[in-house]
Order: sequence, then structure tokens, then C-alpha cells
Amino acid sequence: MTELSTESAATTLRGLYAVTPDTPDTARLLELTEQVLAGAPVLLQYRSKVADARLRRIQARALQALCRRAGVPFIINDDLALALELDADGAHLGRDDGLPAAAREALGRDRILGLTCYADWARAAEGAEVGASYIAFGAMFPSQTKPNAPPAPFALISRARRELGLPVAAIGGITLENAAQVVDAGAHLLAVVNDVFGAADPAARARAYRLLF
Repeated sequence: MTELSTESAATTLRGLYAVTPDTPDTARLLELTEQVLAGAPVLLQYRSKVADARLRRIQARALQALCRRAGVPFIINDDLALALELDADGAHLGRDDGLPAAAREALGRDRILGLTCYADWARAAEGAEVGASYIAFGAMFPSQTKPNAPPAPFALISRARRELGLPVAAIGGITLENAAQVVDAGAHLLAVVNDVFGAADPAARARAYRLLF
């Protein structure tokens, strides 16, 4: 497990949060991820909504190995059980993925727990109360990855930064061209899929996000 405790999260979680695209082509996924990791994101999340359990396990194991070589914490989306099985660095959970308090207890204090909060302040406050490592608001902009996500106002990011005392991630439709707006609103993390993994040079694109911070 990459060394990053909950207590240190507020000072270390700042920058690009790379989120993998959904694809059954494991070889291509690993090729792109290796390039993205060369650009030094602060976190990498494995996100797959269509793969079956076997493929998810295969892809997650391979991605975790890449992340460990690169020294980048590896997070698994929507699957606490798989995160625990692989001893991943953490899990990122949505509204239907179990109670945040139970997830924190299962992960322990040293693993990362991220929560999608959509535009829901109550969920964000609950996350802070139970010891989430970061909370995520979005969609900030129209998103191919989350086409049905309700829009989240920038004011939520600013309020969370003032009141909750933990890192805030912005997700949904973020590109290098619009990212400065959410950074200016107070976002610590920019969760990005297509603008990084779909770039002509993913490593260069990932490095470009670092300049925003």
C-alpha cells in the first residue's frame, strides 16, 4: 500500500486525480495508464461500469502494479470489497455503494476513502463527520462520463473548503481549458477521465494540470 494516511491527506491531496476510462481492452488501458502515470497525478482511480467481476479483478491488479511502481496511490471506484481484497490504497464510493461510516471502519484509518457527493451538502457533511479523506462534487460541467449527473455549483466547493476541513475534488466535464475555474473556487483535486486519457500525449496532458496548482 502506498504510504498516505488519512491524517496527511489534507496536505498531500492536491492536483490531478486521474480516472481510468471504461474499456474491455486491458492492454490499451494499461498502455494509456502508464503514460498518464508518467505525468505524475496525485491519485489514480480505477473506474469500470461495464466489466464483469473477473475482468475488473484482472484490470485492477494490473493497474495497481503500475501505480505501485510509479508511487501513485491506487483507488478503486464503487467496489469496497475489491479494494480490500487487493489491499488497494483506498476506495471511492457513490450514493449506492454502502454507508460511509461502515466503509471507513472496513478500510481502517490509513486507507483513502473518497465519496461522491453530487450536489448534496448533507452527504459531504456526513463524509467529513465519519472521516472521509476527500469529498467530490459534480458534475461541474456537462460530462460524457456522467451524462445524468446533476450540475453542482462552484459555491459548494468554496463552502466545503471553508467549513469541512478536508480536500475537495471536482468531477464532471473538466478539461484543461475550464479547470482553472474550479481551482479558483477552491478545488484541491481535479478528477479527469477523457481530457487526459483521450489526449494525444497523455503524459504531457497530465503534467499540464500540475501547473494549475
